[in-house]
Amino acid sequence: MVEALLAVIRAQQDRIVEFEETVQRLCGEIAMLKGQKPRPQIAPSRLEQPPPRPPLAEGQKRPGSQKRPKNAQLTITQEIRIPFPDPPAGSVSKGYEEYFVQELVMRAETTRYLRERIVTADGQSLLAPLPADVLPGQHFGPSLISHILHQYHNNHVTQPLLQDELAQHGITISAGQINHLLTEDKEIFHEEKAELLPAGLASARYIQVDDTGARHQGKNGYCTQVGNEWFAYFASADSKSRLNFLEVLRGEHRDYVINEVAVAYWQKYALSKALIASLSEGPTHFVDAAAWNARLQTLGISGSRLVRITTEGALLGSLIAQGVSPDLVVLSDGAGQFTILVHAACWVHAERPLARMIPHNEEHRLAIERVRQQIGELYQDLKRYRQQPQPAQVPVLTARFEALCAQRTVYPSINNVLHEMHEHQADLLRVLSRPEVPLHNNASESDIRDYVKKRKISGSTRSDDGRRCRDTFASLKKTCRKLGIRFWDYLQDRVRGLGQVPRLAEVIRQRAAESTAGKAEAVPA
Repeated sequence: MVEALLAVIRAQQDRIVEFEETVQRLCGEIAMLKGQKPRPQIAPSRLEQPPPRPPLAEGQKRPGSQKRPKNAQLTITQEIRIPFPDPPAGSVSKGYEEYFVQELVMRAETTRYLRERIVTADGQSLLAPLPADVLPGQHFGPSLISHILHQYHNNHVTQPLLQDELAQHGITISAGQINHLLTEDKEIFHEEKAELLPAGLASARYIQVDDTGARHQGKNGYCTQVGNEWFAYFASADSKSRLNFLEVLRGEHRDYVINEVAVAYWQKYALSKALIASLSEGPTHFVDAAAWNARLQTLGISGSRLVRITTEGALLGSLIAQGVSPDLVVLSDGAGQFTILVHAACWVHAERPLARMIPHNEEHRLAIERVRQQIGELYQDLKRYRQQPQPAQVPVLTARFEALCAQRTVYPSINNVLHEMHEHQADLLRVLSRPEVPLHNNASESDIRDYVKKRKISGSTRSDDGRRCRDTFASLKKTCRKLGIRFWDYLQDRVRGLGQVPRLAEVIRQRAAESTAGKAEAVPA
């Protein structure tokens, strides 16, 4: 009876903890709606913490403290020789010593062009053309436009602060003009952003994905991030469903395709053989949503679940028809909308519930600590396997994972976490068959964190052009950083129309090809 009562008390305590977490989450949402800061929830993971540094030997310097030739990286814009003033009689020159001074020159320049107007013999009135460095139809120079774009999208400076900063430098510009420069006539950037996704997917063996809230016009929305080590792509929408995720992956394509991949998807979700046969008979390519919906109506498919699953399959078929590999690994935090193609789960997210768990007594605390230590040791071994894959280690690591998840502790909440991990065993152990896939989704969260900063500063977008530009410049900026291209140089090149910085999609394909060739050379024949 005592043991039964203790079990009831433990179950009630677990429920209380769940209720407390729910109340805390709701309080945070209420605080955000009131414009207040919610209570931060910090649940650090020990899986990716760097190992402690070994003690330094006597006379040994701390790693990274050695002096580096920083001046060798400088670009010299001018060189001034300074002779010694009034040298004493008999002095002999021994050459010059270097002394570097870096300076940033920021000043307002206003040029008044006096354009001559002439009247030709046949009565035509002609005006002298402007110099080539003056942008057509613009009363602001390319460096000023690049500065506004860089400050807003890279440094998260708001429009009012931008206007104030420019006024301090002597630039007269209205709030409406700043908004125009930030959101209008940006097709060259939108077109280049649209090239990133197909280039990244075509050359990728895996992608990392995540999403976050993105309010628009006072309503809740979501932004989906897709990327890997070579690119980052952001797309906002009103939903974060699997349908939306598949539409994001399609990019600019709008077709629906029935092929083997679509049929396999329908079979996975247990659609009837008769329904699959009806869908497979007749046309297999539909140019847009209207044509696809007309096909569904013709077949009498109207239930919400059937419409959703059939549409998801056709979207997946369209994605594969574009050339995306069916073996593409999608690494995510485990959210259901991302479980398509070959899915891999993040170990940090799998272990995070244990870090947040509140023990009820010392026995529970020790159980949490023991299981977290076991997970950490297995994780480190998986990292070593990823660096040097050895097929003989696959059954050993798999058995250790199964033994870890099969154990039962005195704390039912731990058992629930272990059961959840066992349910996703294939996703968590994806690295054993695909060593190129990371064990965690930290890179994706890092990409999207910059987006979250801007959301917290600006609140939400108000116009469709503003939301589109927010996604476009976030994609371009993050991709430039991953490719080692300075975002300022990229903006200057595109605003001026120079074309000296190559298209980012071309650089993505080049880097991916170089990486593949390097790995092929590293594999012994």
